Parts: sequence; C-alpha cells; structure tokens
Amino acid sequence: MAAAHPEFIAHCAELLTTVGTPRVRRMFGGHGFYVDDVFIAIASRERLYLKIDAMTRPQFEAAGSEPFVYAAATQAVALGYFSAPDEAMESAPLMQPWARLALAAALRARAAKPPASKRMAKARPSKGPAKTAPSKP
Repeated sequence: MAAAHPEFIAHCAELLTTVGTPRVRRMFGGHGFYVDDVFIAIASRERLYLKIDAMTRPQFEAAGSEPFVYAAATQAVALGYFSAPDEAMESAPLMQPWARLALAAALRARAAKPPASKRMAKARPSKGPAKTAPSKP
C-alpha cells in the first residue's frame, strides 16, 4: 500500500461518519478505517476501498468500482475490497449507502469467524505431557 495525503484520509473519515464513528489507523504504508471498531475500508494511493463480500460485490461492480490489488513477491493479490464509486467520494450522504454495504459485509465476515478464544485454543499446543496408549503386558 502507498500512503495517502493526510487531507485525503481526513476526507475519507468524514465520509464514513454517516454509518458510525470512524477511527483511522496506519497500516502497511496505507490506512485502515474502522467504524465503531469494525474494519470496513482501506486507503491507498489516494483511493478509498470498501469491504465487499459475495452479496455486495455485484453492486460495486455495477458501479464501475475496481478491486484493491497489491503486488506480493511472486503475484498480484486481490483482497475483499473494492474502490468507492467516484460520486460517493463527493459527500457523506452519497457515501452512506456504500459505507453501509461495507459495514454489512464486514459484520458478516466477523460473524463467520469462530470466537477468538476458539481460534487461540486451536493454535496452542495442549498443556501437559502427551498421553500415550497403555502398553500391553
């Protein structure tokens, strides 16, 4: 990701205020946007990309939005984010329906993940010595 100008980041945060309280965080050379602690957007190279899923992707494609793609070591990688439509970047009321779609997609993705405690339990090795089968006499 490439960093965007502070004015652009502030503008993007303002656009998202119609769906909740935005919080911006620098990440990987770009910026991530949370609305009420739900990660819904990224900004890179003076473009805002909103979270999408299978339910919302057709609307973004119909609006002419493009996927966020970055170059990894050996290939281009597309993430689940599409650019905000140009007209949505003009005002918060025009952004609102797109931000709502992004928020809904992010909430569905969050609901599909197992709780953090279960993810952590899977990642940790079991405590105590390994149990072995009793030997036969």
